[in-house]
Formats: sequence, C-alpha cells, structure tokens
Amino acid sequence: MEENNNMTAERSLEIITTQIERSRKAVSRDAGSSLFIASLCIIGIAILVSICYLLTGSMAFYLLYGLIPILVIGINYYVKKGQPKAPVSLVGSMVDKTWQTFGIFALSFIVLSILFNNLMFHDAQVAHNEQVFFQNRISPLGIILLMMGMAVTINGYILKARWLVWCGIIGGIGGFFWDSFCVTETILARSNLPMNYYGALHTIAPNLIVALFAFFGLTLPGWMLKKQK
Repeated sequence: MEENNNMTAERSLEIITTQIERSRKAVSRDAGSSLFIASLCIIGIAILVSICYLLTGSMAFYLLYGLIPILVIGINYYVKKGQPKAPVSLVGSMVDKTWQTFGIFALSFIVLSILFNNLMFHDAQVAHNEQVFFQNRISPLGIILLMMGMAVTINGYILKARWLVWCGIIGGIGGFFWDSFCVTETILARSNLPMNYYGALHTIAPNLIVALFAFFGLTLPGWMLKKQK
C-alpha cells in the first residue's frame, strides 16, 4: 500500500513537472514570436528613418520610433489572431512584465532626453556657445541598448535559455560601451571622409547600431525560440 502511494506521488510529480515544462516551451515559442515581430519593426523603422533623413536632412523623422509600440501590438495581434493562446502562467506573466517595464522606462527616457536636449540647445544658442550643448546633451542610444540587453538577459533567465542570456549581456553592454566611447565617431574621424558624408553617417549611425542590435539581440533569439519544440 505504501509502495503504491509512493508510486502515485512520483507519478503526480512527474506529471506536474511535464506540464510545467510544456507550459514553459509554449510560453517560449509565444515570447519568441513577439521578439521576432518586435525586432522586425525596430529594424524596419531604423532603416526607414535613415532613408528619410538622407533624402530630406530632417531630424523630425526620428519621431517615427514612437510608432514601434503601436506596430508591435497591432502586428502581434494580427499574427496571433485565431491561434491557441499561450497558457497563462507565472513564466509568461514575467516575460510580459519584463518587456512592459522596458517599454515604459525606454519611452520615458527618450522623451525626457529629447526635452532636455532641446532645452540645452536653446540655452547654447542664447549663449552663442554650441560647446555647452555638446558637453551636456544626453545620448539615449547607449542607455536604451543597455536596458534592452537587460530585458533580453532577464528573459533568458526566465526561459532557461543560456544563449539568450549571453545575447542580452554581450549586446547590451557592448552597445552601451560602443556609444559611450564614441566608437562610431572615432571610426568616422579616421576615415578621412568629406564633411557632408561624415555628417550624414554620424546621424544615421545610431539607427544602424539599433538595427544591428535588434537583429542579433532580438531577431535571432526570437527565431530560435519560435522553432523550439
């Protein structure tokens, strides 16, 4: 009798473990699909902003980045419409909350940095000293890449995907130091390009870095999670 009870307890534990693992994989595939869609939207907007800037020279097109959340939510809803939903679980909730938190902090930081930079630019014009603006302006790229890398890394830990953890760590920290140490500016300064090319490349370089990070940090992990069996 006792042996039967032990077998029943072991069988129950095995069933629970199997269900948890199935739930984790289902959530992983769902999260992978969302990451893949988000990455394509980010890459598309980055390329579009770069092209629009090269054609017009207007920085106003950077506001197109504000469309990313709307595009991601709309496309995600359309693609997953009619498909079985991922099981509601702690894992899925943690993944969703991670990206919601990233979105809130990233958008808030972008808006605040734009307002601060506009204020500093105005003060620099009044003081007739552009050096003040360049010394005190906020470059949001490095911080955004760092936060995105943290989100990818946390997702990797939640989904028990070590390669996803390393994608987030390398991409986030690498992108942050790339921007902080002005690697783009250094490369362009040593390339002996004409000033008109230098200005254009300096402006669109952040878009290219964002697209590159989105590809390695979101597209590839998203694709691998989607194909997980």
